[in-house]
Amino acid sequence: MSAQSPACQLLERQQDEYTALMVVAPPVDAWLIAQSAGVISGDLGVLSEWQAVGKQVYSPFALPENAVTHGEIVLFWPKAHQLGIWWLEWLCSVLPTGTAIEIIGEHSGGVKRVPNVLAERGMMCDKRDNARRCSLFATRTIALENTLEDAWQRFDALGLTLVSHPGVFGHGKVDEGTLLLLDSLEKELPKTPQRILDMGCGDGIISAWLAKRGHAVTAVDVSAFAVEATRRTLEANQVNGHALQSDVYSTLESETYDFIISNPPFHQERDVSYGPSQRLIRQAPKHLANRGRLIMVANVFLPYPDLLTEAFGSFETLADNRRFRVYVASRLGR
Repeated sequence: MSAQSPACQLLERQQDEYTALMVVAPPVDAWLIAQSAGVISGDLGVLSEWQAVGKQVYSPFALPENAVTHGEIVLFWPKAHQLGIWWLEWLCSVLPTGTAIEIIGEHSGGVKRVPNVLAERGMMCDKRDNARRCSLFATRTIALENTLEDAWQRFDALGLTLVSHPGVFGHGKVDEGTLLLLDSLEKELPKTPQRILDMGCGDGIISAWLAKRGHAVTAVDVSAFAVEATRRTLEANQVNGHALQSDVYSTLESETYDFIISNPPFHQERDVSYGPSQRLIRQAPKHLANRGRLIMVANVFLPYPDLLTEAFGSFETLADNRRFRVYVASRLGR
């Protein structure tokens, strides 16, 4: 079995030097899974892939003390530059000073900036390899003065206080699609409290907006960073809601909802991925009460109308600003 992703192909050239590889924030690559002792990731989908074959899996927000005590540690540099910095500083905070780590990534994803990032923090940098338009650097952890809390950003929008983190969708701003969705919800939602599932909650803006209007909100996201951001946003606005990590509906129980609301992602790092949105739409009727509705916003070019028709029989367009559309589909009573 050979590596598939470019970064993993570069890492494969170093294979003889690794004995117990622990990877941090990696892509899903079958070769990498086979070679690794374990994984640290904020993505539940990634953790599930590793766990399914018996590997050690850890979330950055639930890392047992001394969980990583041996082996080689490789950080895959993400396309969100500030998130890469967070991972680097996180490793410095949880590992003993002087622990060797390697950093790998694609040039198109910004890994060429890593030497400057290390230099700014007084960390050594050794360029170990370069191929497949990727680079591999080696460094060692140091004690840093700044704290991980510095990465959390608070800002105000729509009468709400939002708390966001690098790598979370909409970090530091409210995107146009969400604004169009909320405008539609203002007109579409009943004034009486509803049971609502916010699928792909991001920084929690939709959940907080709904909770402020008295609705019972369950917020889910595949990203541990997004779930923590939503929890902080709900707390900052003094509203109630339940936020949990789930790969679409994977960890939800049999409870149904009056509404499923979503601004679903269609990117995974630099790749377009429709898989989560397809599962969101196709499995929605099972998680909606009779007459329950799915309301979602999407870029106009995304192929969701056929999926909505297949899953629900029909749908309507609530809003269209030529860049985004808001769709609604109802589960008919049976």
